[in-house]
Amino acid sequence: MAQVNAYLVFNGDCEAAFLVYKSVFGGEFPYMGRFGDMPPAEGQPELPEEDKNRIMHVSLPIGNTILMGSDSNSQAGVVKMGENVSISINVDSREEADSIFKGLADVVKMPMTDTFWGAYFGMFVDKFGIHWMINFDEVKQ
Repeated sequence: MAQVNAYLVFNGDCEAAFLVYKSVFGGEFPYMGRFGDMPPAEGQPELPEEDKNRIMHVSLPIGNTILMGSDSNSQAGVVKMGENVSISINVDSREEADSIFKGLADVVKMPMTDTFWGAYFGMFVDKFGIHWMINFDEVKQ
């Protein structure tokens, strides 16, 4: 396994939170993307204007780990605090991603799929209520 990180989801204040985290921990954001930057998903309605400026993904390296986050949006619904933290695992192969997914997934939130950002990615909740994200970067960042 390449790396295990925390992933936080917010209800619109992800950018404000990560600016505070950056002021405390230092460093720079290697990436901060907004929902408005995403290509439209086939067969899905366009995001409302109020969602387009919300954070789709941000990362902040802290030591040997990366704190990651995003905002929810109107399509995903309001995130309940306490259920807004996931364990994010970056793996070394599709096979490893599929093995972990198959071994732990109880409630599938997003099946393993190829994404527009060049990763093989999926999300699920295990039988203990823990939220997980599995990511394999097809092209190393």
